[in-house]
Amino acid sequence: MKFENKKLLIFDLDGTLINSALDLAKAVNYMLKELGLQPHKENTIHGWVGNGALTLVKRALLGKREVDDSLDDATVQKALKIFLDYYEVNLCNATVPYPDVPQTLQYLKEKGYILAIVTNKPFAFVAPILETLKMDELFSLILGGDSLKEKKPHPQPLLHLCETLKQSIESAVMIGDSKNDILAANACSMDSVGVTYGYNYGEEISEHKPSVVIDNFSELNNLL
Repeated sequence: MKFENKKLLIFDLDGTLINSALDLAKAVNYMLKELGLQPHKENTIHGWVGNGALTLVKRALLGKREVDDSLDDATVQKALKIFLDYYEVNLCNATVPYPDVPQTLQYLKEKGYILAIVTNKPFAFVAPILETLKMDELFSLILGGDSLKEKKPHPQPLLHLCETLKQSIESAVMIGDSKNDILAANACSMDSVGVTYGYNYGEEISEHKPSVVIDNFSELNNLL
């Protein structure tokens, strides 16, 4: 398959452009240690990433992916503050781009595509990571999980981005590793690319019916 008449490329961040799993896991386990709780295995925490910091913290406190109402709000807020404070100063210790990401993004930008990011990560953390990885000059607009009222899998961030950048839904593609990315795109009839690496809760990304599935980020060059 080859996309035609595309102009705007919207990327997820964690699990798509960058492998931040180890830094997130260390922040989660630091939080648990400060609260006197047992740490979780890094691979377990990886499966909880993708719905924003608050949900990640709740999953860590509960020790499972399914979040319920059993947690005390004061405990959650205390845990969230510990997590965010630690992560803010440890954003990019072990975080790296996935293979071929910087080169492919640079190539696509030079070809004239508009590049943007829609992530569920808190907005304040995104720019420092991109700056550290020397990818901050590539993107025209970035939306974090707290930038708007809704976040992925709601389509609002994608619609807002298209409207702000004056691009049609038909001219845009959402690229991500998680069902949240694909569900958001499907909800507004936007084409999407699912990548098979990253964090998708142990599910095959193809289950959520992206337009195309790729195994390596550089395969985007052949689609556009």
